[in-house]
Amino acid sequence: MLRIFPGLLLLLAANAGAAPSFFRDVQPILQKKCQGCHQPASKTSGLDLTTFEGFQKGGQRGPAFVAEHPDESLFIRYVTGALQPRMPMGAAALPDADVALLREWIRAGAKNDSPVESTEVKTPIYLQPSVITALRFSPDGSEIAVSGNGEVLVAGADGKGSLRRFIGSAERILSIAYSADGKLLIAGGGTPAQFGEVQIWDAKAGKLLRSTRVTSDTVFGASLAPDASKIAVGCTDNSVHVFETASAKELYKISNHENWVLATVFGVDSKRLVSASGDRAAKLIDSKSGAFLENVNLLRGELAAVARHPKKDVVVIGGAERHPYIYLLDRPRNMKIADDTTLVRKLERQDGVITALDWSPDGTRIAVAGAAPTVNLYDPETGEKKASCTGHEAGIYAVAFSPDSSKLATGGFDGKVRIYNSADCTLLHAFVPAPISAGVPK
Repeated sequence: MLRIFPGLLLLLAANAGAAPSFFRDVQPILQKKCQGCHQPASKTSGLDLTTFEGFQKGGQRGPAFVAEHPDESLFIRYVTGALQPRMPMGAAALPDADVALLREWIRAGAKNDSPVESTEVKTPIYLQPSVITALRFSPDGSEIAVSGNGEVLVAGADGKGSLRRFIGSAERILSIAYSADGKLLIAGGGTPAQFGEVQIWDAKAGKLLRSTRVTSDTVFGASLAPDASKIAVGCTDNSVHVFETASAKELYKISNHENWVLATVFGVDSKRLVSASGDRAAKLIDSKSGAFLENVNLLRGELAAVARHPKKDVVVIGGAERHPYIYLLDRPRNMKIADDTTLVRKLERQDGVITALDWSPDGTRIAVAGAAPTVNLYDPETGEKKASCTGHEAGIYAVAFSPDSSKLATGGFDGKVRIYNSADCTLLHAFVPAPISAGVPK
């Protein structure tokens, strides 16, 4: 007797007379269940399932599927357990409806109906201010780079002067970093549910030097090593990916987290790396080998932000618990279970979850921002609040000190950059970096 699964009945009803779509139906299954192991960074068994071409090529045992013949297709035989080990390895078996869909797609010819990506770079048009998710001063303090829609907007540090536009293929830019010499600008982001991207720009010429794509969603918390040799990003597949700056080649993938990785920062000497995740852990990693060293913190709330002291291996972390915590990267005595000996100081609770942190270049201030429309500044030596920067209308997603530590830039939901005096939070400048189309109020 033919067994009909409820999920298959729904599939047949929704797609009566039409074969399943690779782009709409098959690719989401691969992204969710398979790409954690079978992607460029690890490529288990030589198999890359992040593209149709990789899926078609297959791995060490040959092509993953034979068009029109699902029972002869290696992919089907592995996910059904006809071949061992059953895939996904170490996880629950694919639902019957998913297997039925995959079989039907192969039986119908295994066609690739993914839309052809346009190589044309179009200049974004703004009808209203764009939410700001990242900003950073240039190392000489003369400019500020701000996230836009599909681009990085580079303006004068006071919002005046000509605007330079670094337009790329990623819809969103979620993090920005400069090399210490000001020659490179790094942007991390991507297009949701499609790809993550790291962009490496000539910061002076505004020319894209290199870019690389990773995973099937946007990347977070891109950071550049102090020696500019490596770039780290956090990903929605619970991993950290590290790239060589000179070539944009992926060096390794770190899979020690159990939730999205939202922030990264390198140590002072570039030899270590800290990643912060929704799994509540800030993990210390050997940046040369990618080896996990230990958890920096005692687990509390989900983490979303991390910043490092400019001259010491000391970090501040924060997230859902609303308290910023300052930690040493070097443990003063032997580690114990649930040990918190690296904790330096716990700062006061914020009025909203923490989404952004920065440590001033002179080491005297920590800026804490988040869901509340206020940025608080603290003395890291005493934990004393020194000032509160107000004026935002909603959440704040990015903060950055100027190179001389005298100013603090903030940006968030309302799309406006505000520049404050970092000593007392006096507002110095406020401007919308996005070039709003004529006739629309700024």
